[in-house]
Amino acid sequence: MGRSFENRKASIFKTAGQKSKLYAKYGKQLYVVAKNGVPDPENNPALRNLIERAKRDQVPSHVIEKAIEKAKGGGGEDFVVARYEGFGPGGCSVIVDCLTDNNNRTITDVRSCFTRTGAKLGPTGSVSHSFDHLAVLSFKGDNADEVLEAMLNADVDVNDVECADGNVTLFAPANEFYKAKTALLEAFPEVELHVQEITFLPQADKEISPDDVPIFEKFMNLLHDCDDVQDIYHNAMLPN
Repeated sequence: MGRSFENRKASIFKTAGQKSKLYAKYGKQLYVVAKNGVPDPENNPALRNLIERAKRDQVPSHVIEKAIEKAKGGGGEDFVVARYEGFGPGGCSVIVDCLTDNNNRTITDVRSCFTRTGAKLGPTGSVSHSFDHLAVLSFKGDNADEVLEAMLNADVDVNDVECADGNVTLFAPANEFYKAKTALLEAFPEVELHVQEITFLPQADKEISPDDVPIFEKFMNLLHDCDDVQDIYHNAMLPN
């Protein structure tokens, strides 16, 4: 596939204030996943995976435990997923995933990020068709053929397995995430996954001109400052 997906991820959460936003983001996600399933990671694969991600991002244990305990209590907020699509600075395609308990507030906040940077919020489906919704699992190694064979033996639907820069990366349909991860760890128990996520990967990149970089960075910062925004996907390629 040749997807250098890590290059498309914005570098955020560098200051103490941004770390607080990261903790709040994970707290909300953990609460929702625990409440919608069961608040026990042993019996909730989605919760278990999210806890692992949170720990890799150095989220304190007390933040994780508080969110799960809150879900055990019942009641509380009712968050729903809201997804917005549009065209960002430089004509790049953007998908914004949110968790919200107030749709009017969230759409107002997200629309403001677009309008303040000359970007355009589009209707549902306006750009998502140009992304692949995939499970991505990556680890250090060079045994791509063995990984593919293990997936086939476990009857896992695989889009691609690629080996580059000393890493093996497995791409599979989003709904195959847990099946693929389980099969991979059973076949290669020594593997340590440094990427394990469900994400949107663009089918084609959009190069951003140097002149558009400052407004693109402002656009991303505005979105990250929105409390309801959880994940941002885009196809922008910034100049080196």
